[in-house]
Amino acid sequence: MAYDTENIFAKILRGEIPCDKIYEDEHALAFEDINPQAPIHVLVIPRGAYVSMDDFTTSASDAEIAGFMRAVGNTARQLELASPGYRILANIGEDGMQEVPHLHIHLFGGKKLGPMLKTTG
Repeated sequence: MAYDTENIFAKILRGEIPCDKIYEDEHALAFEDINPQAPIHVLVIPRGAYVSMDDFTTSASDAEIAGFMRAVGNTARQLELASPGYRILANIGEDGMQEVPHLHIHLFGGKKLGPMLKTTG
């Protein structure tokens, strides 16, 4: 999957599309998901043009990687999720059902979330 500069997250980063910001710094932006799957559902995206975790960890600087991961933690603390707990998820590539070609972490919380995946017999 190639990076598309017209993807929705690139447009949000450029200020072309509004979002409900939760957290931002020089490395990342966190905002509410428009189709929440939990009482708290926030997306955290790096400011750089990275398609996937593979692209990000191969191409981003150490400062970008550390800053992005800190932004995920800072967002969870800001939302007061550190103590009750939360889930983070990144869908990567076709098999991972990635819909937007910009790396993003889903942060879910606000209730007991249940098992990650249903087991099959």
